[in-house]
Amino acid sequence: MTPNRRFRNVVRIGPVRVGTSYDNRGREQHTAACTAPRCGFSADYDSRTAAELAARTHRCPVR
Repeated sequence: MTPNRRFRNVVRIGPVRVGTSYDNRGREQHTAACTAPRCGFSADYDSRTAAELAARTHRCPVR
């Protein structure tokens, strides 16, 4: 089960939202998640740059 996270610095790149939060150990973590219906893409990254790159290159498999 995913813990409740408080995201900050959230930006939207196409259908993907990128946000920054802290994990259970207090480390900064960056998440990219697609908001398109039935897509289901989401991933955590160690750097903001990697999360934004994933958002820019994401293509939804459902059309």
